[in-house]
Amino acid sequence: MVNKILRSILDGVFPDYCRLCGLRSMRSLPLCLACERELQVNSACCYSCAIPLPPVSGPDSPTQCGACLQAPPPFQRTIAPWLYCETMAYLIRRWKFHGERQLTPLLATLWLQQVYEPDPVDALIPVPLHWRRLWRRGFNQSELLCRQLRALAPGDVAAGLDRRGIRRRRATPAQSGMAAARRAVNLRGAFTAHRRYDNLRVAIIDDVFTTGATAAAMAVALRNAGAAHIEVWCLARTPAPGA
Repeated sequence: MVNKILRSILDGVFPDYCRLCGLRSMRSLPLCLACERELQVNSACCYSCAIPLPPVSGPDSPTQCGACLQAPPPFQRTIAPWLYCETMAYLIRRWKFHGERQLTPLLATLWLQQVYEPDPVDALIPVPLHWRRLWRRGFNQSELLCRQLRALAPGDVAAGLDRRGIRRRRATPAQSGMAAARRAVNLRGAFTAHRRYDNLRVAIIDDVFTTGATAAAMAVALRNAGAAHIEVWCLARTPAPGA
């Protein structure tokens, strides 16, 4: 209890303390350089689903994983610049499940550090929460991330925020702990489009890409509404099981 109180005081009075080690970060972000170096960049990855690929140099380097080559997902590209390592997982869990919204600028900054001038899109669409989950949590983390990206880099992330075009029409059980096939069944038909996206390029905004079930379900709704090109922008990608 005492530690929690002290942490709250530090966060309020000294926002430049590192959220991981507790030392002064020596910059405006709550993450020191030493702890930032513990994060793992997702550099060599599949263009379609961002799963890490074996690092191979040269003109024959693969751009897609075998799974995406055999069964292309309903979206064209996934941008997930970080791996969901222990350090990144801690930051995202504190932000998402413990209401630490002050981590939003940090996470958006980390995304922008690794993504240089993303291809322009016409709309940014945060993954919607069912109203019950939104009421319990108090915020939609994907929408927070989307707004922060636009605020920090209005030139690079210039598309408008579309928070009502795609809606979650039914509540679904939490995805954590589910296998890929179960996730896909869990989200089948969970999203519906309430507007047309004819010939538009859109980006789905989410926090973590695990199996792609959420992104795929949203992409199907967007394709049915006429979207011409669909990307998925996430903070982190979970590695393949056993990797």
